[in-house]
Amino acid sequence: MKDSRHVHVIGTGTIGEPLIGLLCDYRKDLGIDTVSFHKRTPLTHERSKVRNLLDRGALLCTDDTSIPKFDAQGMKVSLESEEALRRASVVIDCTPVGNDNKAKSYEHHRQETLGFVAQGSEFGFGKMYARGVNDSALERGKDQFVQVVSCNTHNISVLVDTLALRKKDPANLVEGRFLLMRRASDISQDGDYIPAPKVGKHDDPVFGTHHARDAFHLFETLGYKLNLFSSAIKIPTQYMHCLWFNIRLKEKVSHEQVIQRLKGNDRIALTEKKSANQIFSFGRDHGHYGRILNQTVVVVPTLQVRELGEGSEVIGFSFTPQDGNSLLSSIAVSAWFLYPDDYERRIQCLLPYFFPEV
Repeated sequence: MKDSRHVHVIGTGTIGEPLIGLLCDYRKDLGIDTVSFHKRTPLTHERSKVRNLLDRGALLCTDDTSIPKFDAQGMKVSLESEEALRRASVVIDCTPVGNDNKAKSYEHHRQETLGFVAQGSEFGFGKMYARGVNDSALERGKDQFVQVVSCNTHNISVLVDTLALRKKDPANLVEGRFLLMRRASDISQDGDYIPAPKVGKHDDPVFGTHHARDAFHLFETLGYKLNLFSSAIKIPTQYMHCLWFNIRLKEKVSHEQVIQRLKGNDRIALTEKKSANQIFSFGRDHGHYGRILNQTVVVVPTLQVRELGEGSEVIGFSFTPQDGNSLLSSIAVSAWFLYPDDYERRIQCLLPYFFPEV
């Protein structure tokens, strides 16, 4: 292991920027010596963001040819890109080209780096991971490349894990059906907004959309092969994704049992609120720079439990805390790379941003 525990983040978008901030704010608790981030192009409209991250203790990295341009705009560069990669104990890629970066660069740095992390869009990057769902599947010395699943896949997975698999019995899940109602774009993005709801195709003949496919492969790391199917529709909002779920169980459960199972998982928040704007506003007021780190927010008034033959089905709605759940998993797996025997204790510093109720 390197003498210095250095975490390097590629990208400063909707996941990268808050992730860099979280790592800086909780650097000592997490046992990280230095945090750096890579930015390719100096843009005047993003200068304030870069300066804020520098003020919080992060080190700016860029390519050799771009260093004078950053300096000219008053953004101090501390490391050249390749040097940052060589020094990094953990690299977290928050770009939509993680697989390309793996092939072009990360494979060449395997010897000096403990681990590489990519985000939900980068299918095939490495072992899929969601904090609290499949930590036991992480293998030291083998899983050097890890893909944190998407925010909506986190939502699906934590519900399936909590409601159906609490006794580690995959046969208890008869099937899970999910409809993702996705926001059009993040509030930080100017483009990609849509004027009306837009339905998505079922690109996968087995799972429908990638959300159920990714959840299947996530649970497959535990040896489970689950019956999951998802559909998606994009709606004209910038607030939050919403999930409708129908989870059929082999066992009979009551409404109260479902509530107790949900309450028993600190990565699940419950709410009486039924609108995304109210939940989003709660995160803005009480989260870490507007983000709660729960993996899902379940709307209690929508929960319905029905007897179905000898079993049950649980139906309801939940909201996805967007990048919050991806931030949690990214930090958790980075801490696992650095401290595989102690990472769970170290990430408890993030507990203030888990809410039992929203």
